Amino acid sequence: MMVPGTMTAAELRSAVAAGEIDTIVTAFPDLYGRLVGKRITGHFFIDEVLGDGIHACNYLLACDMEMDPTPGYAYTSWETGYGDLHAVPDLSTLRRVAWHERTALVLCDCVEADGTPIGVAPRTVLKRQLARAAEAGFQVRTGNELEFFLFRDTYDDAHAKGYRDLVTSQHYVEDYHVLSSTFAEPVIGAIRRGMDGSGVPVEFSKGEWGPGQHEINLAYAEALEMADRHVVYKLGAKEIAAQHGHSLTFMAKWAQEMAGNSLHIHASLWRPDGTAAFREPGTPLAGTSAQAPDVFRHWLGGLIAHARELSLFFAPTVNSYKRYQPGTFAPTGIAWSWDNRTAGLRVVGHGAALRAECRIPGADANPYLAAAALVAAGLDGIERELDPGPAFEGDVYAADDLPQVPHRMADAIEALEKSDFARTAFGDELIDHFLHFARTELGQHEAAVTDWERRRYFERV
Repeated sequence: MMVPGTMTAAELRSAVAAGEIDTIVTAFPDLYGRLVGKRITGHFFIDEVLGDGIHACNYLLACDMEMDPTPGYAYTSWETGYGDLHAVPDLSTLRRVAWHERTALVLCDCVEADGTPIGVAPRTVLKRQLARAAEAGFQVRTGNELEFFLFRDTYDDAHAKGYRDLVTSQHYVEDYHVLSSTFAEPVIGAIRRGMDGSGVPVEFSKGEWGPGQHEINLAYAEALEMADRHVVYKLGAKEIAAQHGHSLTFMAKWAQEMAGNSLHIHASLWRPDGTAAFREPGTPLAGTSAQAPDVFRHWLGGLIAHARELSLFFAPTVNSYKRYQPGTFAPTGIAWSWDNRTAGLRVVGHGAALRAECRIPGADANPYLAAAALVAAGLDGIERELDPGPAFEGDVYAADDLPQVPHRMADAIEALEKSDFARTAFGDELIDHFLHFARTELGQHEAAVTDWERRRYFERV
């Protein structure tokens, strides 16, 4: 059954021929999880791109936030001439873009000229981990909860103000407040409807734990489909906000005094026959008195064992680490617990709905890489039958004997550098590439002179 808003190639051909669609956004995620690509006229897409794909400069997988080509990558460089990569449309991602006129969108896989998947492309990274899960007899399903702050300023206004003194859409914490969220409904409602009409099913929206902070939850799906929906949603939310004269941010920590923006990933495993692989300990197999394999406990064991060394996959920017503050609903200690929002791993649901919610990623995380890290860690736990220990009870913030989420990007880089597991799970090519990406980001931050420094030192040193 097709999700409303999605399209087949035949439907696209008909829509282009009828003049209903004249533009196809053809894109792929970069290392930050942003969509990069081209807008292609409908007739050219049908005649040339549908079967063959497009070419784009391969520096898009080796540049920084400012699109500066970054030296030091093995994948591509000035020495190799920054040639082309081949972006091949995955027609299962073809969908209408409800918030733009006569527009469709398709996501692409990045391959070399000979068709070999590019190992550092985020979509490839996740697909390889999901293939490992399939080999072990599992399908991975995820549900992403993504938070953002909504502002009354336009993006141009925010830039002109130096991103200071911005006006949030509400002046008080609006967590679950229906009245307060009503005031933002012209924008939030437009995002919900835009996503639902574009093959990104939405469950609900709500005010969050900050003035002007909101959450729009997407329907549970297979993990690659969820990551694809996630990046379409982030792009669409920004574009729809802009259409309404607003702006929004998915920064992990927009302001020191405000709550952070989280990405909570709910994950579960399923068998090929459609049955849930996660069961509460001690649950008998259907129709027998035998005990179910403790897949869920071992999955948790893998997440506990590897959360710290894989933290760069959950927190990829310098700003990410400022979110990890006690008493803010962002985790600081690495522990699992039943329905406990102070824990990095919150276990919720019963029966087939049993799942682990990873609360470590921020809203700035690349959803493909964050999901790939969860799958890699969980599979290792299952393969090695790792035990997560007893469920933590109480306030994780108050516990001083738990492993901690890295609180600085430098610590996360060091943890990944020392991880033999990460190289085994992902390969040297990806880990070296991602480490260089992180070191570049950290180096640019350390070289920057900030407003805080000018306020503190300009007159008084």
